[in-house]
Amino acid sequence: MPTTLTINGEAKTIDLPDNVPLLWALRDGLGLTGTKFGCGVAACGACTVHIDGQAVRSCQIGLADVWGSVTTIEGLGSPDLPATIQQAWIDNQVAQCGYCQSGQIMQAADLLSVNLSPTDQDIDDAMQGNLCRCGTYPRIRAAIKDAAAKLKDA
Repeated sequence: MPTTLTINGEAKTIDLPDNVPLLWALRDGLGLTGTKFGCGVAACGACTVHIDGQAVRSCQIGLADVWGSVTTIEGLGSPDLPATIQQAWIDNQVAQCGYCQSGQIMQAADLLSVNLSPTDQDIDDAMQGNLCRCGTYPRIRAAIKDAAAKLKDA
């Protein structure tokens, strides 16, 4: 039975079984491939999206369990105007291989939605479930702090 969800501000109908993880509905059903498959057990954070502004692991949420509007990395900013956190990622040259970056950015955006003055410990706590095999954690922290400063000044 088709499911209609709000994805990046638009109503989208997905004709997949209710138990299909949101991750696969986004990637295979809608072609939104910015959300990555990493582990399938919510341990790496590569599949992080927002539901009603809250960071969640889309590999563990079935279509029937989506409770609100979904935002993916594609809906966070735009190619012409990246979100503040995306621009900070670019400015700090965070990405190395880049695979984990969409999940990292979505988790960081969630943190900044509730804390514009994060300490190193706040960042570590918020980002602990998002793994980067390349080890760009110092640049991730710097980008989050830069974005926080820009958002506070805005």
